[in-house]
Amino acid sequence: MASLPQWVAGARPRTLPNSIVPVLVGTGIAIGFGHAIWWRAVVALLVSMLLQIGVNYANDYSDGIRGTDEERVGPMRLVGSKVAPPRQVLAAAAVCFLLAAIAGLVLAAVTSWWLLLIGAAAIAAAWFYTGGSRPYGYRALGEISVFVFFGLVSVVGTAYVQLEGLPWAVWIASVPVGLLSCSMLVVNNLRDIPTDREAGKRTLAVVLGDGRTRLLYAGCAVVALCCVPVVAAAHPWAMIGLLSALWAISPVRRVLRGATGPELIAVLGETGRLQIVFGVLFAVGLAV
Repeated sequence: MASLPQWVAGARPRTLPNSIVPVLVGTGIAIGFGHAIWWRAVVALLVSMLLQIGVNYANDYSDGIRGTDEERVGPMRLVGSKVAPPRQVLAAAAVCFLLAAIAGLVLAAVTSWWLLLIGAAAIAAAWFYTGGSRPYGYRALGEISVFVFFGLVSVVGTAYVQLEGLPWAVWIASVPVGLLSCSMLVVNNLRDIPTDREAGKRTLAVVLGDGRTRLLYAGCAVVALCCVPVVAAAHPWAMIGLLSALWAISPVRRVLRGATGPELIAVLGETGRLQIVFGVLFAVGLAV
C-alpha cells in the first residue's frame, strides 16, 4: 500500500503549473475587462488541477501495466515501482476525472451547456493519451493535446465562464501558455528518449531525436515570449510578462548544452518556475 507522500509524488506536483497558469491568465483577462467572477475562477482552477492530477495517475496506470515505466529516471511511478496496485491508481484517476466533471457541470449550468462537450473531450484526451489500445501519446501527438487543452481550452474557458464572451486577446494570450505547457512535456520526453525508444513508445522526442527535441524546447520558450508584444497591442501592461525571460535562461541553456538524465529533472523544476513566473506577471499585466 502506497503511503501518502508516495501518492503525492505520483500526482507529479511539478506538473501543476500546467493547470494553474492558464487559469491565472484567463482570470487576468477577466479582471482587465472588469468582469471577474471569483468563485467561477476558483471552480475553473479546481477543474484544471483535477484533470492534471487525473491524467498523471492515468498515465501512471497505463504505462505501468504496459511495462514502459519499469526503468525510468524521472519521478516515481506508483505502478511501475510496484508501490501501489494498478487498480488503486486507476481508481485515483477515475475519482479525479469524476470530481472534475462535477465541478465542470457547475460551470456549464451557469454559463453554457456546450462546456459539457469540451469537458468530455478533455477527459477523453486525458485518458487516451496513454490509455486504450492506440494511445496517441505513443504516436507523437502528446504536445498537440497539451497545447490545445492546457493552453487554448484552459485559458479561453476560464475567461469565458467569467466574461461569457471571448475578446480576441484571449485567443492570443492562450498561445504562450500552451507553448510553455508543451515545454514541460518536451523536456520530460527528452529525458525519457532512451527508455521510451526501447519500450516502443514513439513520443515526439523519439521521432525528432535528441538534438531537434532540444531545439523544440528552446523554441517553445522563445516563441511564447514573442507572443507577449502581440497581446500588448491591446493590453500594454502585458509587456511585463517579458521579465520572465530571466527565468528562461537557465533551463534553456542547460537543455541546449546537452543536459541528460537527472539533470533534466532539475530542468523540469526550472521550467515549472518559468511557467509560474510568466503566468503571474502576464496575468497581472492583463488585469491592469
